[in-house]
Amino acid sequence: MKTAFPRKRRSPRAVPQSGAPGVLWVLVGLMTVIELILTLSDAGMFGGEDLRWGAYALGAFWQPVLAGAMPPIYPGQTAVMFVSHAFLHGGLAHLAMNGVVLLALGKFVSAQVGAGRTLLVLLLAAIAGAGCFGLLSSSSAPMIGASGAVFGLIGLWQAMDFRLRRRAGLPLQPILTAILGLVAANIALYLFLSGGLAWQAHLGGWIAGWLAGQSFARR
Repeated sequence: MKTAFPRKRRSPRAVPQSGAPGVLWVLVGLMTVIELILTLSDAGMFGGEDLRWGAYALGAFWQPVLAGAMPPIYPGQTAVMFVSHAFLHGGLAHLAMNGVVLLALGKFVSAQVGAGRTLLVLLLAAIAGAGCFGLLSSSSAPMIGASGAVFGLIGLWQAMDFRLRRRAGLPLQPILTAILGLVAANIALYLFLSGGLAWQAHLGGWIAGWLAGQSFARR
């Protein structure tokens, strides 16, 4: 007499991710729409040349506002600017640089930890970058751009690589070399731009990403 055993169900194969998750495309799309509006306004097509500075006044991160040396324009600006600064850029080239890196790294990182945690890391990195800028900078100029959030993805990526190498017993020197390379690149850009680089935001974003990679956003 034969006994029939239930056949094991084959688990469906995971479909490889073909690109960055949709939520990251939405973020970059929103940044693009904002920058296109400001660029067209700069060209005199509508809104006047003051539209960009009006957007900066409302959405950029202002260290004097955080320090209490300058009053906020609207209620809640002191909190809102910790995130809103990441959606503003200084031109299409600035946006393209941040957008391309965000999508490229976002594709890799989200494949490891998921789109939700990737989005959370971006948010925390933007906040940490603004906080670090507010603490370490005395500049009265507006701080704008998603580079703090982008450096959060870099920190997360390097944290994942660090953990992988340590578990496998591989040398950690490539990670340390890459970190030193980031430091050198920031110093070079800071000098090239005559101090116009918010390295503090990069530092804060990177730290947030690294800590996320060692905690809730582990691979």
